[in-house]
Amino acid sequence: MGLLHGAVACTRFNAAVPPDGPDFDAAPFREIELASEVRERIGFVPFEPGAPYEVGSRRWAFRVRIDRRVPDATAVRERVRELVHTELETTNQPFVGTKRRKELRALAEAELLLHQAPRTRILECAFDGNLLYVGSTAKTHLGIVLALVRQAGVAAEWKAPWLDEAPEADEASDIVIPKEPGQSVLGCRFLKALLEDPDVLIEPETGSVRLATREARVTLAGGVLNELHRLVAEGAEMLAAKLLMGTIQMRFDALSYRLASLKLEPVKGEHWTVELDARLAQIADVWDTLDGKYRALAGQLGPAPAGEAAAPVEA
Repeated sequence: MGLLHGAVACTRFNAAVPPDGPDFDAAPFREIELASEVRERIGFVPFEPGAPYEVGSRRWAFRVRIDRRVPDATAVRERVRELVHTELETTNQPFVGTKRRKELRALAEAELLLHQAPRTRILECAFDGNLLYVGSTAKTHLGIVLALVRQAGVAAEWKAPWLDEAPEADEASDIVIPKEPGQSVLGCRFLKALLEDPDVLIEPETGSVRLATREARVTLAGGVLNELHRLVAEGAEMLAAKLLMGTIQMRFDALSYRLASLKLEPVKGEHWTVELDARLAQIADVWDTLDGKYRALAGQLGPAPAGEAAAPVEA
């Protein structure tokens, strides 16, 4: 998943881009050299080889490339056994101590890495005005992108309605305690409020919903509606759900206000920049719709008393 092709994963950030644009040369990607002991390289690469980063007025498209070399765990264990055996034969000692075993393990990993190609991951991203779109919802990847754009001279902060303006509702919850930057239980209550929105449906046949109750986290799959409404009526908080919004299907992470598995109409253009323009417009439309619904419901996002049933949703 990314931004341009296939199902989209997307997280937004507010971004303060300098007048001259980001300094992508401050953290360019460099490949790991052969026979190098380096285990990881991260940096900026153009969206297409040789393409400029600037692709429009106050718009920059880029990718973050992550190359990692991780030795195979089974191969490491086997090599450590061989090294331990050699150590015992050489020293005539009855055993190898813990400290020495750690040294031998480090040696085994270094030997194996010399012959191992790195695994590559690409994160598609774009600055569009004062917004940064990142084609991922993974916490680790988002942290990497934020660290890199800071090196490029861009200040970026998490974007969610409760961060953009003072919340109108109580954020306290005795069920969900946000642990990551930008998270809020208000997102969970927004998702619950969408159960009453005629334009939004929980996927009724191949649904997927995550909830939190006072006792446990609950995952529902398949025909989820009956059990979903029972749990919501008992006071459960909705964490994430597969939604249908018109013809658009997506998975909405309510706690973090992020989109995953967003299925959009295919775009076709004479050039990749044309396709990117169209895809960013589609993504922005989805966010604008959700933002508008949040603003309309903001004053109603307090905790509902347990036992208050949600309105039924038509499949």
